[in-house]
Amino acid sequence: MRTTVLCTTLAVATACQVVDRKKVANVLDTLQAAMDTAALVPPPPPAAPGAALVPPPPPAAPGATRTLTVPGFSTPESVLHDSAQDIYFVSNINGSPTAKDNNGFISRVRPDGAIENLKFIEGGRAGVTLNGPKGLAVAGDTLWVADIDAVRAFNARTGAPLDSFKLDSAGAVFLNDLTIASGAIYITDTGIKFDDVGNVLHPGPDRVFRIGPDRKITVAARGDSLGWPNGITVDPVGKRFIIVSYGPRKAVLGWKPGDKAPKVIAKGAGGFDGVEVAGTQILVSSWTDSTVSAYESGQEVKVITGVPSPADIGYDAKRNRVLIPILTGNRIEIWQLK
Repeated sequence: MRTTVLCTTLAVATACQVVDRKKVANVLDTLQAAMDTAALVPPPPPAAPGAALVPPPPPAAPGATRTLTVPGFSTPESVLHDSAQDIYFVSNINGSPTAKDNNGFISRVRPDGAIENLKFIEGGRAGVTLNGPKGLAVAGDTLWVADIDAVRAFNARTGAPLDSFKLDSAGAVFLNDLTIASGAIYITDTGIKFDDVGNVLHPGPDRVFRIGPDRKITVAARGDSLGWPNGITVDPVGKRFIIVSYGPRKAVLGWKPGDKAPKVIAKGAGGFDGVEVAGTQILVSSWTDSTVSAYESGQEVKVITGVPSPADIGYDAKRNRVLIPILTGNRIEIWQLK
């Protein structure tokens, strides 16, 4: 899901096919329950801007310790550390992930857990359009946001809208995460929809879109081998993209220019959402078993446990922290890696 800038050029992968929803019904139970809960339970009152929070007692966990819990969000989907400003951005869907209701917002949170500005960027205010914001990426002073079937740009310091790209005409279904390489933006399309009664469908196709420096929108990769692509980031060590699949493939994928299909790096519990690279480790969040795991040389180590609905995680390299949005809990948790 995100922000590393790396000189990389991608190739178009193979065409995809629609997945039979009957085969994946079990995988979708967790997501559907989460969406129902998020819709029914209102968020708790936001913390007062500028107020530092008292961290709760950290639970025992292998490889990490929870240092802060920050409540007061509304369906938080992604957390991003902007190292230039030393600030955390949090995307808030604020309702249905597919509703074009223009009520999504982006928060600014300080590393001490204080909410600097809950609605730093807010749909429907100051000329901003923001429906269901999900993945975040930053390049210089520009904050990029995946928003259902559009990609939007804002000034990372002022929140002012700068640019937008509509991908509906390219067939975008459910834009989820994004990352930046060689001045181009790469965005995953998980290919899911919701019917009138809230059932999750996967009509596909599974794709990674590319927006080039020339503003041209293309499909950089597509195919069932992407496995309902969710999180995406750049691995500077392996000089490749890392993509994690939410669907039944349960795979952590590596993808390089010229690949006909991504390569399976590792497999795990599945229901994967966020992905970050921390040194030689790949950190991945899983809805299936409520964990964040580290993958190195194909081996899985569960670093953080007991985090329900862990969405698009972030990584604070300055402090060696994992930043976890608890989507159905309307909070973020900050964990210190050992």
